[in-house]
Amino acid sequence: MNEKIQMVDLKNQYLRIKEEIDQSLLSAVAETAYINGPQVKAFIESLKSFNQVQHAVTCGNGTDALQIAMMGLGFKPGDEVIVPAFTYIATVEVIALLGLIPKFIDVRPDTFELDYEQLESKITDKTVGIVPVHLFGQCSNMEAINAIAAKYGISVIEDTAQAMGAEYIYTDGHKQFAGTVGTIGTTSFFPSKNLGCFGDGGALLTNDETLAQRVHIIANHGQRQKYHHESIGVNSRLDTVQAAILNVKINHLHEYARARQAVAAKYDSSLGDIEGISIPVRANYSTHVFNQYTCKIANNRRDAFKAFLQERGVPSMVYYPIPVHLQQAYGQYGYNEGDFPVSEQLCRDVISLPIHTEMKEEIQDYIIEQVKAFFTDEH
Repeated sequence: MNEKIQMVDLKNQYLRIKEEIDQSLLSAVAETAYINGPQVKAFIESLKSFNQVQHAVTCGNGTDALQIAMMGLGFKPGDEVIVPAFTYIATVEVIALLGLIPKFIDVRPDTFELDYEQLESKITDKTVGIVPVHLFGQCSNMEAINAIAAKYGISVIEDTAQAMGAEYIYTDGHKQFAGTVGTIGTTSFFPSKNLGCFGDGGALLTNDETLAQRVHIIANHGQRQKYHHESIGVNSRLDTVQAAILNVKINHLHEYARARQAVAAKYDSSLGDIEGISIPVRANYSTHVFNQYTCKIANNRRDAFKAFLQERGVPSMVYYPIPVHLQQAYGQYGYNEGDFPVSEQLCRDVISLPIHTEMKEEIQDYIIEQVKAFFTDEH
């Protein structure tokens, strides 16, 4: 393969819409309103319209979005928040930073989502929140989670950083976009995300007007009116230049999802019958927008498989090699190896193959060929 294979091809994604992006950027620069400029306001309206949600609040990044959500919900030090053991560190990081207590829960071995069947057993009189992570591009079982949350008066914060554009499918057939089903949704616009800018950015989504006003104030130094600070806040803003980019790219988001879904479908049909590799499972209650195409490799061969691909010029990534409860920084919470066996096994088995909006057929054919070679040859 002469062409270098990318996990995510952001350059060619940009080149395909270069004229639109450049025009939007030049307009933002010419107006010189670099903070809270008109592009930010326009993007907020686009975000609300796309997600069919009443309120959107932008901020500096997805981690800030999670923190601001928890501050807006009034969580206090010592409160407990239920969070999957198999997730990116940011989901748990903000819990610790706010003096809250992360209560880890295992995930399901097929969809990698929070195991809602264990959820009720994790709730105590200190539990104030549940954070379902819509991992790799599809929703958690939000009806099951919301029902339990409602029973105990607990808030649900959706971590939608990897699933913007995915739809939750209710048992009666109607749909809502990821991030709009719980109490509040949070997302990231990190460049490699489904909707990514050219730096950092984030947002919160909710249909609760009072909560929306609260998080808006918190994200802006705790002020509704300049120099009048009614609550403790943070400085977390989506800058105008990033909003100018996002306001173009959001118009392509459904197109991007279809492109990744087509890549995933080809992987499925080519790799689904190979013994030793398990392709991603689709939940029947969610569409999948494939921020990652994450497989499981059996018989402790994941690392050998990764090395084999690397030798042949095929990049891959392990999301994630260590579960959060076994990370050194979170040892203070007293969890041990064996506490969350599914999460721990996934960290040994999972690997993500290249998937993006610009995938060329010949490149994917080469990747598939190398994957098949590993499982058909002696390794």
